[in-house]
Amino acid sequence: MGTPRNGINKERFILSVDVGTTSIKCHVYDKKAEIRGSSCTEVVPLYPEEGHVELDPDTLWKSFISVVKGAVNDAGVQMHQIEALGISTQRATFTTWNRATGVPFHNFISWQDQRAADLVTSWNRSCTLKAIHGVMKVLHFVTRQKRSLAASVIVFSTQHVTFRLVWVLKHYKQVAQAVADGNCCFGTIDTWLLFKLTKGLVHATDYSNASSTGIFDSYQMCWSQLLCSLVSLPLSIFPKVENTGHEFGSTDPSIFGISIPIMSVMADQQAAMFGECCYSVGDVKITMGTGTFMDINTGSTPHTSVNGLYPLVGWKIGKEVMYLAEGNAADTGTAIKWAQALDLFSDVEHTSLMAYSAPLNDPKACASFMGLKPSTTKSHLVRAILESIAFRNKQLYETMLRETNIPVTKIRVDGGVSSNDFIMQLTADLFDRKIERCRNHEMSCLGAAFVAGLGVGYWQTCNELKKLHSAGDVFCPKRAPSDSAASEHAHDLQRWERALQRSMYWYKQP
Repeated sequence: MGTPRNGINKERFILSVDVGTTSIKCHVYDKKAEIRGSSCTEVVPLYPEEGHVELDPDTLWKSFISVVKGAVNDAGVQMHQIEALGISTQRATFTTWNRATGVPFHNFISWQDQRAADLVTSWNRSCTLKAIHGVMKVLHFVTRQKRSLAASVIVFSTQHVTFRLVWVLKHYKQVAQAVADGNCCFGTIDTWLLFKLTKGLVHATDYSNASSTGIFDSYQMCWSQLLCSLVSLPLSIFPKVENTGHEFGSTDPSIFGISIPIMSVMADQQAAMFGECCYSVGDVKITMGTGTFMDINTGSTPHTSVNGLYPLVGWKIGKEVMYLAEGNAADTGTAIKWAQALDLFSDVEHTSLMAYSAPLNDPKACASFMGLKPSTTKSHLVRAILESIAFRNKQLYETMLRETNIPVTKIRVDGGVSSNDFIMQLTADLFDRKIERCRNHEMSCLGAAFVAGLGVGYWQTCNELKKLHSAGDVFCPKRAPSDSAASEHAHDLQRWERALQRSMYWYKQP
């Protein structure tokens, strides 16, 4: 990087941080969307009780500051050269804190946490929810409004914030007291970071994060008063919802030595979608990380699902709102990590050869490993794990096609697990579609950077961003003349689905 004669370097950059489930990453991007500097640190979850998954707020805050300073230092630039900051975060992980002091009442409760599982089950079986379903079915019959249809099939999930927050209000007396005193703030990780970065001046989130909580009405584009009154959640604690591309404020000068405009906060899957340049209706993004998340761009109206796809706000920039429909499988990266811990392999990229070395005619299964026999080797076990990921991709894809009835225009894949060629090729074969793997796996970080950059005029249009998109490997479906490969895959998939059914409900509480 050349230095001008006056000694002041005028080159500007966009800074973006992604707070993921397993790591916090920060990248410094230049005009070509190339990474000029990076820093990363591990996210260490806490398990205080069985089924409880938490994050320490102080540790997360220190890690955030550390990776920002580390990335800027790695890029060899100065803080004053940073044009804007974008933030992408894991979704539905939340805490509550004292509005006056900013001190959290408890640790972050992760989206993986199961403490509210009994509450969720109880509500999903309740007469109240059945009555709501009945009333909404009638309303939909009369009005034909999609909102009524959505409400007629709604079921709660532990991944959503709703009942974990209900649990907090019930079990933490200091939180309930703060609510009564009007001194309680609720927020997902993005909201808490905004509050900390602005020294308490900003209590806000964006539409993509809000829609991922399960407490947001994506049709009305506001916190759901009906749901909050139903489960007794106080609306007073929720942050203001702003556009995804919005000037949320600036970092306090005491933190980085200079004020940096915060120009985007974004939920990680939606950010990855934006980073993949999936801006058109029918564009599909698959992220294979800790879990698999498959999203399709449904355009300017939310999708109403009856089979488990979740309608999300992808982003709102200016007056334009883009919606997504999402399906997910929870344990993609978890299965890979488990296999690594058993020394089945060391690097996910290297498992393709192991998988290809296992004969196709051996019985395969998912986590249950059904069909084991004396001839089963380490390679067979690895292949079974990798196949199960591709088969789950196929299930999500078929559900998405059936549910949305939207012609798919392109499919782009990112995330650490996508580095495995075997999974990518098998997924392409099962979809019978070409799929693209991005050269850069850090798409959530890039998406938040793109939105922040658009907000300050660093980049001008989405078309400009599309030109910057760097395509990686393309996987085309392999078609044999006799179509034997397709029938072989169909047979394997059927066996896997049978094994999956047998592996369900095998354990019952005494």
